[in-house]
Amino acid sequence: MLEHLIPAWMLIPFVVMLLCIAVLPLIPHVGEWWEENLHKLYVSLILGVPVGIWLCMNGMSHELEHQMIYDYVPFILLLMALFVTTGGICIRGDLKATPTTNTIILAIGWVLASFMGTTGAAMLLIRLLLATIQQRKYRVHTVLFFIAIVANCGGLLSPLGDPPLFLLFQKGTPFMWWMQNMLPEWAVTGILLLAIYFVIDTYFYKKEPIEHLMADVREAKKLTATGLINIFWLLCVIMSTMFINSTYIPAMGAHDAPWFLKLLREWAFILIILGSWVTTKKEVRVNNNYSWTPILEVACVFLGIFATMTPALMYLQQNPLPVTAPWQFVYCTGALSAFLDNAPTAMVFHATATTLPAGVDAVAGIAPEFMKAISMGAVFFGALTYIGNGPNFMVKSIAEQEGIDMPSFFGYMIKFSLIILLPVYIIVQLLFI
Repeated sequence: MLEHLIPAWMLIPFVVMLLCIAVLPLIPHVGEWWEENLHKLYVSLILGVPVGIWLCMNGMSHELEHQMIYDYVPFILLLMALFVTTGGICIRGDLKATPTTNTIILAIGWVLASFMGTTGAAMLLIRLLLATIQQRKYRVHTVLFFIAIVANCGGLLSPLGDPPLFLLFQKGTPFMWWMQNMLPEWAVTGILLLAIYFVIDTYFYKKEPIEHLMADVREAKKLTATGLINIFWLLCVIMSTMFINSTYIPAMGAHDAPWFLKLLREWAFILIILGSWVTTKKEVRVNNNYSWTPILEVACVFLGIFATMTPALMYLQQNPLPVTAPWQFVYCTGALSAFLDNAPTAMVFHATATTLPAGVDAVAGIAPEFMKAISMGAVFFGALTYIGNGPNFMVKSIAEQEGIDMPSFFGYMIKFSLIILLPVYIIVQLLFI
């Protein structure tokens, strides 16, 4: 990869792509144009196709092929498999919205996020949570903590949990590495956030008007769950990710292996998607307000990200960023993850870490302490803004549809992430990295 020198100007398409994701949704009228997935695809092609042509003309077609076929395709098919299977499970009910009940729902989502993805766990539980708290007057804080705990921090323990971890898994990190090495960071962060939420929700619960509390008790409904066949399909996704790879099937990793064998796991994902779709009753997905729009949005946006990221990653390996200490990786990865997108940010800093000494315990070509720092920064700090991680805006949108007045982009940061999340992250970093 490093045989070809990459000029600095080849980073421009990647930077423009990330700025489009971060800035365009915030601009009046332009944001409405950007909401159309077809328009996202246009932008991805306008930026990505010239990059691809330039790489091919300069003898780097192999790098482009690897990035698009063996990184992008597995990335999208995993997300799609998780999206389709979790979207086929419908949980309904209206529980009594006590601080204990709400905290338990958040804790369940926190645990599930590492096994069904932050998007899957968030979409599975958000409507149950909103139905539970619908009679409460003070509800915004619960949705904010849901974004932080379920849609972000919970996904640290496996490559299924969050897109940046799956990309790091694709680079060679063992499936169980995060579970074996980052359980303390995950546990302490989750316990601190759940404890803070419980205290805050207890405070607001005591301020609730009596008529709201009476309505909460009067309108309670028991839990129901449909589409449970998708638990089987979700387990198939997990098992496929764990065991259909070159570690267990060496032929998949052979240099001269045909493309369809190298993508054997992705064929399994396609079969799982079809199996989930066929075996799930239509009314289950209708009741779940299932739509292909979110996953198509991810596919369109990341098509441009992966294409333009190819020369950017090569450039960073040739010209490393001045980041050398693990704590610097935490905050630099975190800062960019919060305002851009955590998946490509993780790749940028992984490329930077490959230029530093890795030692005998190297993980995916980098020192373990750098892998921990990058993982923590990408997964946790994605919660600092609405645009840091895909589920954030999705949860915000669903909550607003239910009549909850969510904070603005900067209001979210000022009232929540900078005063609650960031101090927790600093504590965890000081304790472990």
